[in-house]
Amino acid sequence: MPPSSLERTTVSSTEVQSGAPVTEWRDKKRYWWLLGMFVPAIMLVVIGLVRVFNDLGLTPVGQVLFWGGPLLVYIIIPTIDLILGPDGSNPPDEWMDRLENDKYYRYILYAYIPLQYITFFLACYLITANDLSWLGFPEGLALVDKIGLAVSISFVGGIGINTAHELGHKKENLERWLSKITLAQTFYGHFYVEHNRGHHVRVATPEDPASSRLGETFWAFWPRTVWGSLTSAWHLEKQRFRRMDKSHWTIKNDVLNAWLMSIALFGVVLALFGWELLPYLVLQAVLGFSLLEVVNYLEHYGLRRQKLPSGRYERCTPQHSWNSDHMCTNVFLYHLQRHSDHHAYPTRRYQILRSWDGAPNLPSGYASMIVLAYFPPIWRRVMDKRVLAHYDGDITKANIQPSKREKYLTRYGAPASEAGATT
Repeated sequence: MPPSSLERTTVSSTEVQSGAPVTEWRDKKRYWWLLGMFVPAIMLVVIGLVRVFNDLGLTPVGQVLFWGGPLLVYIIIPTIDLILGPDGSNPPDEWMDRLENDKYYRYILYAYIPLQYITFFLACYLITANDLSWLGFPEGLALVDKIGLAVSISFVGGIGINTAHELGHKKENLERWLSKITLAQTFYGHFYVEHNRGHHVRVATPEDPASSRLGETFWAFWPRTVWGSLTSAWHLEKQRFRRMDKSHWTIKNDVLNAWLMSIALFGVVLALFGWELLPYLVLQAVLGFSLLEVVNYLEHYGLRRQKLPSGRYERCTPQHSWNSDHMCTNVFLYHLQRHSDHHAYPTRRYQILRSWDGAPNLPSGYASMIVLAYFPPIWRRVMDKRVLAHYDGDITKANIQPSKREKYLTRYGAPASEAGATT
């Protein structure tokens, strides 16, 4: 697909803009991408630090580290984002193919998966063990520590969904199967189907369960997107098999085989560690896919593709995704924040996704914005004015929560008669 005029005029590398020869360009983040593996390796770091603090007589400090997942995502990464600021660098066009075919970047993604499951099994062991004298807990962990561990591994699984997202968009069968394996921990295997064949088709429309609406709180969005994504994925697979004149009740159904991976995984850990583990498994799965959904919430909030005279929606463009280009979150989430380029070119690998000057931008990185999303009054105060500005004051162009539509039209000066104009 040839680049649009917007892309040609606004997307270029920092090096090219500064006059450096393209032949001398290097990916400055090449080795920074390895930091993404720190997320699944966090339990190994935590265990080492807990033992150190216990030996120093600072056991309560070590116990705080069992909550390392939320500390990393909600505090450490946003702080580093504020310090480092925006990224802003893009690869030159001449280097796109070379970067695309550099398998080093793929191996980084692949390495996430074994680390994810080492962490997962290790956490299951720590939660259920009755004697952890080697760690300084001869009677096992306290309830609050067990909950902290479950919450922390939920962040490993939730960020793992982003790894699965990157792999699931690719054409290679190996990467697609690795995507499903990564999703098994959070029991969210249907995401593989719904995201690729549902969300990318209906994005930024009222019909998309993964596109949040202006005035819709995250807490209202969560049940709508969780149930809507599940039912949409099942419907898409039923349609696929109907076109082949075959039953969808088969192991080849990508929803069923993904769910079976989760059932097998959960069955194995319950057999190894006992039924005591079950509530912690459920907790980490729900929190894990909820981390995905809060990211979904902020990626398209209030943005809407307009309908053409034919009744079809306009083509998805960079104007239909909220971008953010903060350095630290970019590295930990494999450029997921460059969401506009991702929707324009879904099969592009993360290392060549570019920042768009013309796309609507969030005021901070994803790690900061997901915290705001949990508090609707603060979120609306920050984001509603940005949606309005994006549409040059014409609120009727936004994707508005139906129950709030009249309120928004009245507040921003649109006549009530326009309430159905864009529906």
